[in-house]
Amino acid sequence: MGGEAMTLVDASSWIEFLRQRTSEPGLRVKSLLADGSAVWCELTIVELWNGARGHVEKSVLEELEEELRIYPINEAVWKMARVLARGCREHGINAPATDVVIAACAANHGLKLEHCDSHFDKILPIAAKI
Repeated sequence: MGGEAMTLVDASSWIEFLRQRTSEPGLRVKSLLADGSAVWCELTIVELWNGARGHVEKSVLEELEEELRIYPINEAVWKMARVLARGCREHGINAPATDVVIAACAANHGLKLEHCDSHFDKILPIAAKI
């Protein structure tokens, strides 16, 4: 793995990369892959396979599954996700459960989170306090 801190890449940014968009998130993912710091979790992989389009995207996902480290959504992550979900609700934030779990996974494993989903902008400050 790269010398930098590992970064869990959310499906929102992976999609930008997979669809070969030259957006900032797509370019950030390309850079994370180049320096070896891109990682993912099982939930992100499921989200990507659920929306995969065409042979090229599916081939890239197969290659990434062989190369990238998967950080587990284990009991500690589930516990943190439950606490985070409560914290979000207490702050009036209605976020998808998948985003709460992914944010908890990143926080629990000490990972940065690459995303282009505005829910995370609201979730991550709460996760940092847990």
